Amino acid sequence: MNLDLKKKEIVKYLLTQRVLVKPELLQALSQPEQVEQLYHHVQNGAPANVLLQSLQSQELSSASGQVLASPDSYLSRVKVLFQYQDKPKKRTPQDFVNYFNARFKSIEKILQQRQELQNLTSIARLTNKKDRETVSIIGMVADKQVTKNDNIMLTLEDPSGQIRVMAGKNKEEVWQAANDIVHDEVIGIVGSTGNNIVFANNVIIPDIPLTGEIKKSPDEVYAAVLSCIHVGSKLFLKESFDRFIRWLRGETGTEQQRELAKKVGYVFVAGDLVDGIGIYPNQEKELEITDIYEQYNEAARLLSQIPKHIALIIVPGNHDAGRISEPQQVLSPLYARAMHEIPNAILLTNPCMVNIHSSDTFPGFDALVYHGYSFDDYGEIVPSIKNSGKNISDRTPLIMKFLLQRRHLAPAHSSTLYIPDPEKDPLVLEHIPDLFIGGHIHKSNASSYRGVTIISGSCFQAKTPFQEKMGHEPDPGHVPLINLQTRTIKTLRF
Repeated sequence: MNLDLKKKEIVKYLLTQRVLVKPELLQALSQPEQVEQLYHHVQNGAPANVLLQSLQSQELSSASGQVLASPDSYLSRVKVLFQYQDKPKKRTPQDFVNYFNARFKSIEKILQQRQELQNLTSIARLTNKKDRETVSIIGMVADKQVTKNDNIMLTLEDPSGQIRVMAGKNKEEVWQAANDIVHDEVIGIVGSTGNNIVFANNVIIPDIPLTGEIKKSPDEVYAAVLSCIHVGSKLFLKESFDRFIRWLRGETGTEQQRELAKKVGYVFVAGDLVDGIGIYPNQEKELEITDIYEQYNEAARLLSQIPKHIALIIVPGNHDAGRISEPQQVLSPLYARAMHEIPNAILLTNPCMVNIHSSDTFPGFDALVYHGYSFDDYGEIVPSIKNSGKNISDRTPLIMKFLLQRRHLAPAHSSTLYIPDPEKDPLVLEHIPDLFIGGHIHKSNASSYRGVTIISGSCFQAKTPFQEKMGHEPDPGHVPLINLQTRTIKTLRF
């Protein structure tokens, strides 16, 4: 590990120990021996006071004589619950088979807990069954067709075989549920057997359980949600973003707005920090900054102005440098070294799950962060969402709710590029979040579903020609703020 990365680890460790590091510390850590000694303490898990004593003994202090660190930071109240770790390797066709088998088993466990699915049986046991009886099965959707009589015919498969399932138009609730089903999702069916067919009486999706009391923080603190900043684009709205930063620093706004800024403890950035290079044909004509390194340097310059006591949680998006297949890796220091040097930034994979604002008496909030590359597909292929009467830009809460109900961030094979992990599908939602944070659509939206607060970040990019062509209606410069004490959301416009 080189010297700069060791400095970063030292600063991050101090922050997790509730020690707020001043920017001058990185400059003061100029001698390799100093860095090595402090890094040794970090590796051994030394308490914060040991590191502070070491800092003082090495005379790493500011001009005023104060140690370049002070207690308390919201960064210490962020815990990473899940981010994807993998080792690059060659993938084989069998990896895809194992990947879908792993997904089936994960969601099958969730469905097996549903009271409606009693007396489950395998699909193979229904083959050539002649007696009519009520059965329950769990299967992955291999095919979906609409018959000439407008009935929906599904082909379900489990590890034992395949069977057709018919949702009749005469059973409206069942038909509507079947109509929204997409390929490759795992569902349960309760129905009666026929000649190698099951007539559906109920369609069971994994869903999330109904909860009782909604979790609320004992103190008033806010989390801001950003997405799709697109630094480097000619359409990047720098003045709007500067206004957001100045407000967050308490330098602008009414007295009430400045007081609100003081209570912001967390800022989520849900991907697309930069506009990237070569993302689409002729993109270079729409770039203000044509060097990917300089795009990240500028993004880091802007984000580093966020007060250091605020935890900055960052995931990549499809415009960021690196692989587009999900889960996307942490922003690479090869391209985005400047981002890694922001002391209060936590760089994670897309998607990831973090816990924020926990204490000795409060469990905190579990936040699922996903950029949302799959969102576009579900806005178009799920009939109830597409026919909601809303523009694609306004469908994000419905899309995010749909994915929560399916317990998967991209159930249909073609809705996103993915890593075929043969052991576990990392896009399955085994753990239910308190907050579901997304972006990608460039529209600020919010809703709630069964105790989960759903928030979509907006953007800091003006409407692009592509969005004009697709009929998108972005609302740049809008920042949703979640009040963790009340779970209400207000949107500030910059």
